[in-house]
Amino acid sequence: MAGVCIPVIDMQDFPRQAEKLIAACEEWGYFRIINHGIPVTLLSEMKSVARSLLDLPVKVKERTADAVVGKGYSPPDTANPLLEGLGVYDMAFPGAVDTFCDHLNSTSHQRETILRYSHAVYDLAQEIGQKLVESMGMDIELFKGWPCQFRMNKYHYSSQTIGLTGAPMHTDAGFLTIVQDDEIVNGLEAIDKESGALIPVDPMPGTLLINMGDLGKVWSNGRFHNVKHRVQCNEGTIRMSIALFVLGPKEAEVEAPPQLVDSDHPRLFIPFTFEDYRMLRISKRLPTGGALELLRAK
Repeated sequence: MAGVCIPVIDMQDFPRQAEKLIAACEEWGYFRIINHGIPVTLLSEMKSVARSLLDLPVKVKERTADAVVGKGYSPPDTANPLLEGLGVYDMAFPGAVDTFCDHLNSTSHQRETILRYSHAVYDLAQEIGQKLVESMGMDIELFKGWPCQFRMNKYHYSSQTIGLTGAPMHTDAGFLTIVQDDEIVNGLEAIDKESGALIPVDPMPGTLLINMGDLGKVWSNGRFHNVKHRVQCNEGTIRMSIALFVLGPKEAEVEAPPQLVDSDHPRLFIPFTFEDYRMLRISKRLPTGGALELLRAK
């Protein structure tokens, strides 16, 4: 099945894009953005830096490891034998990126590139949050102070792995994810909300991909679609991606704002914290959003 034309949102064309943005969140759960303000040169530099860091010896990368999966270095394992990653769990926390770079003995160029990119994509996340609430006719803050996980991924594809899965089917646990996918190597596939069919999400150079996650569905009282997706190996060459996961509030509970709840749209989920939800997903082994069913309002 050929890649379909997923929604493309122009970040410099609001409020005219407001209706299209909300429709993309509701009907697709993912969309691409253009005119996002991050220079193409910085996107390219960040990809090169990510590749160079993930090419470091394992012993060096392990200096960033953490007991919590996703907080630091994640080596290939039985569940993801073709995938390894490096990241910072709360990249906006003062000194977090510098500490990460210190562990890896990063060069000044690598450090500067990561700092520039992480600041730019974090600011973009805040802008997307603002566009979402404004497009829904609300005057509230969204994403302010929320942890945002920065992640660099390397898929170890070769001619022997063609047809295998690089990242198994899942939804993202947080609110939304900003992805710089590989502009050359494809493989990302999403489940179509209406038909249930797998749709190839082909690269579109210069754009960024936005995925809606489980917390986005909860916050929107079921309006936003938490898209299921996976990454396949379609060609025998290394694939890179860089992601910013907008997770959830550090301590406050996640719940739909009053503006999205009424007699016709009763509250669908009980309030809960992101950390409790993350642990529930892991303990119940429900990576595709099924854990939300355990938190349905009675």
